[in-house]
Amino acid sequence: MDVKTFLSVNGPGLLISLLIAGCSWALVLNIDVLTVIGAPIIAIVAGMIIFILAGRMGVTLPKTSFTSKYVLQFSVVLLGFGLNLRTVMNVGLTSLPVIVSTISISLIMAYLMYRLLHSDTKTSTLVGVGSSICGGSAIAATAPVIRAEDHVIAQSISVIFLFNVIAALVFPTLGTMLGMTDEGFALFAGTAINDTSSVTAAAATWDSMHGTGHAVLDSATIVKLTRTLFIIPIVVVLSFVVAKRESEGSSVRSYVKRAFPKFIAFFVLASLVTTVTTSILSGDALTVADDCFSSLKMVSSFLISTAMAAIGLNTDIVKLVRTGGRTLLIGGACWIAIICTSLLVQSLLGIW
Repeated sequence: MDVKTFLSVNGPGLLISLLIAGCSWALVLNIDVLTVIGAPIIAIVAGMIIFILAGRMGVTLPKTSFTSKYVLQFSVVLLGFGLNLRTVMNVGLTSLPVIVSTISISLIMAYLMYRLLHSDTKTSTLVGVGSSICGGSAIAATAPVIRAEDHVIAQSISVIFLFNVIAALVFPTLGTMLGMTDEGFALFAGTAINDTSSVTAAAATWDSMHGTGHAVLDSATIVKLTRTLFIIPIVVVLSFVVAKRESEGSSVRSYVKRAFPKFIAFFVLASLVTTVTTSILSGDALTVADDCFSSLKMVSSFLISTAMAAIGLNTDIVKLVRTGGRTLLIGGACWIAIICTSLLVQSLLGIW
């Protein structure tokens, strides 16, 4: 496909998705209360509303498959520039027992609920991975690997969003009632809340309630970054499972080529570039590098919003609500299991 044909086919869908993402970002930047929701959620909801309005007006929306698939993968690659592996390893290692426990219990719960409710495999996988690791980012990384359709992605993200907002609003008060320490709440927020915006909202609220400056916010963010690293093994394992299913009778070379997701390799490479660069630089050069990586991370977040808008433009929200009961149950079960596990493991380790 030449450039002209590519732009004529995919350009309109990309453009409208970018416009929706831009408006979503503007709303979040100018209305503080929307920070806890985040631009990606606003973008996907806006896309769904436009889908309904277009249907009622008899308007055919442009194709958004390129944006919802490839822009989504590219945003995950850029997400790697926000991961300094050295910092995560130095500070995040203490949180590993809680992180591994919560991830494991969420995946197990998602599988059990899938069997119990006879739910869709892709939906259960996305909700389980999104609940256990890092919400929308994990879903963004997993969806292309398991070939998830747009409506499945939308439904999974919507459920994750619901419990994120509840957690961001309730957790600071709950943590205070339970008599949690600053370290304990940072671990609790970082492991039991999925989306970064909701983690930072809950941690910042705790800091303001207890006068701890930015201590809990910084610690919770590092715990969240440590969780993000688990995208790599989980997505790789899922990709090999899917490739094995799709490569029956194929050669070993074909299987391996199909199995490993290239965008995850670039995600790892981006993380390594960030880690090595920040390790060898100092002074003004380090400041410039940090600013560059922060900008790339911001671009990643904007592109995730763009991809979410594209997904929303291809999703019937009415049908989503009608068929979303099982997904909501799976998400709720995973969320409750994560909360209980995080508190239990912290109690056993004497952190809480």
